[in-house]
Amino acid sequence: MIATFTIINMNVPAVNEDTGAWLETSVGSITIALALVPFAGIAFLWFMGVLRDRIGLLEDQFFSTLFIGSGLLYLGLVFTGAAIAGGLITAYALEPSIVTETAVYIFARAVMYRINNVYSIRMAGMFMFVLATIWVRTGVMPRLLGLITYAVAILLLVSISFFPWMVGIFPTWVLLISVYILVLNYRYRKDDHAGAVDDKTEGSAE
Repeated sequence: MIATFTIINMNVPAVNEDTGAWLETSVGSITIALALVPFAGIAFLWFMGVLRDRIGLLEDQFFSTLFIGSGLLYLGLVFTGAAIAGGLITAYALEPSIVTETAVYIFARAVMYRINNVYSIRMAGMFMFVLATIWVRTGVMPRLLGLITYAVAILLLVSISFFPWMVGIFPTWVLLISVYILVLNYRYRKDDHAGAVDDKTEGSAE
């Protein structure tokens, strides 16, 4: 998702400066970026599953509903924005004049902007806010990490979202949390292996 947003922001100008020229000059790069979205979505669903697994029996039905709902809404909005962009590219390839000489492009571009820079960002903020609350209540993650997540979540919830790179904050946070969990799991497996070796050594000595 980080790669997708980076490619799009580097090739598509801000909505108030966009004339649609990228449909002719950068369509290849944008098509590659859109092709990455389904795989990013699959990875995000996997990420949600890992988070729920860490919460385990401490899971609260109320907060879990908000957690799952906001996560799926975010993913659905991202897919919708990508589908509209893909449809715009296809329409331009078939009949460029219909896209550039009518209000079709202006409408589609405005819809994409609202989806990606307003609604999906709010859902991402909601996802982070609920998850931070779960972490602070259950202690399954460090309290400091929960407080930092609160701060970033509030930023996403109240931001005006005119800054185009704002959409990359949430995927970056997901990446950092994923790396942190992978490191924790590696340490746990290493400690368990060391403990198993010690037990086996003690058994042999006896």
